[in-house]
Amino acid sequence: MKSVRVTAPDTNEWVDIDTPTAGPADVLLKIKACGICGSDAFYSTNGGIPPRVGATPLGHEPAAEVVEVGAEVSGLEVGDHVVVDTMALTDGLLGSGGAQGALSEYVVIYEAEVGRQLRVVPKDVPWDVVALNEPMAVALHAVNRTDPKPGDRVVVFGAGPIGLGYRRRGVAHIVVVDILAARLGKALQVGADAVINSAEEDLAARLVELHGDGATVFNRGTRAGTDIFLDAAGAPSIPSAAAAAIAKQGATLGIVAVHKRPVELDFGSILTSELTLVWSMGYPTEIFEVTDDIVENWEKYAVIISDRLPFDRALEALDLARTPGAADKVVVTFD
Repeated sequence: MKSVRVTAPDTNEWVDIDTPTAGPADVLLKIKACGICGSDAFYSTNGGIPPRVGATPLGHEPAAEVVEVGAEVSGLEVGDHVVVDTMALTDGLLGSGGAQGALSEYVVIYEAEVGRQLRVVPKDVPWDVVALNEPMAVALHAVNRTDPKPGDRVVVFGAGPIGLGYRRRGVAHIVVVDILAARLGKALQVGADAVINSAEEDLAARLVELHGDGATVFNRGTRAGTDIFLDAAGAPSIPSAAAAAIAKQGATLGIVAVHKRPVELDFGSILTSELTLVWSMGYPTEIFEVTDDIVENWEKYAVIISDRLPFDRALEALDLARTPGAADKVVVTFD
């Protein structure tokens, strides 16, 4: 079968490999859609992920159809549509350094258990939307790490799906910050209350208008009344802008974006704000927590997808997704 793999730094290629086979305890999946993640570009730039440098299979946002069920597996039938916990496979993280990747025609789930690696979804939800389950779990974990409370005011840097996660936690007001007008328009469609184009507006002043004045005797100047800032963009200026220049006393700054270079923070300025800094990686518990919401509101989630390319154009899809400003969310679809 065909599979897309990182074969060298900045080099993704088609590779012919054996189609996997399922044993009595296993399930064979036919991949029907796979989203492209920003980390795919990170893996490609670095030539793979240890210990699989030079041979890293790509693709960790799958939607799949069950095509073979081992005799020892219960709760699944051939033809079922499923989402996958890509961090729960026994042969490593799917598409993130493990033995398999979802930019392949087939994937086998060894020692398969419904509720551990797999969950069945209704067949009327489009494949490309089902493939959003993994990134939405990442988004919800980032939200959970910032521990929002009802009534909190939130700023998300990067116009992606994070705001939907905050909506599930009942916050009062969400502002999305980006520099692309098209992305900001989409953010309003999927749940933001307001947007700011930071290339054209005074970010701090606009946040004071939206979230109130958060200045105190220790934190003087233009300080927004924002409770939570989340960096989902990865621009080097964001942590320092939010942490040192805008945050009120007691605010939280969460980092879910991948920063490719070191970021400098002024601890002297941050000290007076008593800022809480948290980090978010993956989805320890959230992978199937988001599934019901996607199923119930799939039309809203479909808005997130900007580009759909067939599997035979997967290399093009990877290039498109890694080009700044070229696409919002790219999904590869399979026949």
